[in-house]
Amino acid sequence: MKMTMRYYGKDYDSVTLEQLRQIRYVEGLISTLYYKQAGELWTRGEIQALKKEIEDGGMELSGIESVNIHDSIKIGSDDRDMYIENYIQTLTNLGEEGIDLVCYNFMPVFDWTRSDLARPRPDGSTVLAYDQEQIDKIDPLHIFEDMEKNSNGFILPGWEPERMSAIKQLFEAYADVDAEKLFNNLIYFLKAIMPVCEKYGIKMAIHTDDPSWSVFGLARIITSKENLLRMTEAVPSVYNGVTLCTGSLGSNPDNDIVDIIHALKGRIHFAHIRNIKHTSPGKFEEAAHL
Repeated sequence: MKMTMRYYGKDYDSVTLEQLRQIRYVEGLISTLYYKQAGELWTRGEIQALKKEIEDGGMELSGIESVNIHDSIKIGSDDRDMYIENYIQTLTNLGEEGIDLVCYNFMPVFDWTRSDLARPRPDGSTVLAYDQEQIDKIDPLHIFEDMEKNSNGFILPGWEPERMSAIKQLFEAYADVDAEKLFNNLIYFLKAIMPVCEKYGIKMAIHTDDPSWSVFGLARIITSKENLLRMTEAVPSVYNGVTLCTGSLGSNPDNDIVDIIHALKGRIHFAHIRNIKHTSPGKFEEAAHL
């Protein structure tokens, strides 16, 4: 197992490579081309530039989080094959550059969802928190304004302004996408990309939905042991794997994470190790990193 840290790039991250290099036990960085929109092709030159930036800082690029998936693929629109071809070519370019891990998600409209971006902890640090009662009071068409207001000027991954500017249209596009259709569209995507993954040894590691239930009426399908096994069995290649996020899975107390780890033996390619504290049903906050 290799310990890594997230790095958003010199133009987006307040933490420098020099500072990251000082963290004990960290062997590499997980990064992305933060300026690329979902569906856009990543060129080899762009990937090489990211690798060089990190390597010049004395670190290694250990994987990508994320190559975001275009909504047409999740929705199953007529143009999804075009975006899948772009994804396949991007994976090809990553493979040619020796990158063999991609963390991604298949959540509609929103990535992770929280009601509080800076809940104070007893030690003075702040953490993300979720309160279903507060979420239920929010108009989803205006949630981005709340997130942006509390982000201290940073662009939050999964909440990019370009994407959130079309939130009304996204809700309309997903209106007929239930959990079964979303799952089938995921399997269609995975079957299409597996040949290039197998050629280059690229491990696709789907991130579990966060939180592990439907939010704003949108389908969520990567939420439990049963759903994870259904996905891995539908596309049995070892390169179709999972990001074990203990915080996301742990948002639902019914998820037995130890049991899930045993059930997914050989298919957990990446992990986000984070504890959460449940304060009441539908309310939790993230704890300190392990």
